[in-house]
Amino acid sequence: MAANNRRMSGKKGAQVGSGGQRRRGLEGKGPTPPAEMRKGHKKNRIANAKSKQAVRRPAPRGRGGKGTSEMVVGRNPVVEALREGVPAVTLYVQQFIDNDERVREALQLVADRGGVHLMEAPRPELDRMTNGLNHQGLVLQVPPYEYAHPEDLAAAAYDDGEDPLIVALDGVTDPRNLGAVVRSVSAFGGHGVVVPERRAAGMTAGAWKTSAGTAARTPVARATNLTRALEGYKKAGIVVVGLAADGEHEIGDLEALGGPVAIVVGSEGKGLSRLVGETCDYRVRIPMPGGAESLNAGVAAGIVLYEAARRRA
Repeated sequence: MAANNRRMSGKKGAQVGSGGQRRRGLEGKGPTPPAEMRKGHKKNRIANAKSKQAVRRPAPRGRGGKGTSEMVVGRNPVVEALREGVPAVTLYVQQFIDNDERVREALQLVADRGGVHLMEAPRPELDRMTNGLNHQGLVLQVPPYEYAHPEDLAAAAYDDGEDPLIVALDGVTDPRNLGAVVRSVSAFGGHGVVVPERRAAGMTAGAWKTSAGTAARTPVARATNLTRALEGYKKAGIVVVGLAADGEHEIGDLEALGGPVAIVVGSEGKGLSRLVGETCDYRVRIPMPGGAESLNAGVAAGIVLYEAARRRA
């Protein structure tokens, strides 16, 4: 009996309960996360390294590529860009800026539009962003333009059951001319504009402004090689017509303008380059009784587009 008492003497008495902590501990912490998400795991370290590399690498380009980000600098240019609907990412406003009428209008336009970030920055930071330009306390960041591929313009027209009407620019370097051509293409039912990737105007804020908002619905494609893009159009059944002061045909006599056509406009000074000119099926001229030697690209494209639209009506 004494031995039995000794065995029982080791037992503990009543104790305070655990409050369910042990039970919750037994319930577990849910499913085990994948190795890539477990801190310290080899796969987690590899995944982190890959994500850092992706941040450093530029984003993949679309078929037509992207332009570069642009800064619109100064109170009047910023207000005009916002009025014309130029795409924008961020409006930077200098700290302690003199709040005049243009600053108030810029802030109101950003508030009305929505989707544009508003950032306050010290003057030295704006000086750095603009490389010392006279920004007057307002800087508007314009996102890179997303170019189409030349083939996309023809494909979209054929998909809609229409004959393609496209304008290609050869050596046109003024963004305002590009904007004017985009506006004319939109007005006369065209399907887009093609520009070369190098030594040519791109869709900058100036081009957007000149297009008067039509760039939002008229695609601009960028070609690595304009001659090759035009040859591709010819294979797709599109007639390539080049504008030239010494062209063999007048625009009023060219029946091809009534069908699928790509109109090529050269620079005001040099006209069409040799290879592009040789690629054209026809070279046409615009009669000018007034004796002017040439027209700028925007005006010339508008005249030919009108004739093409008239024949299609």
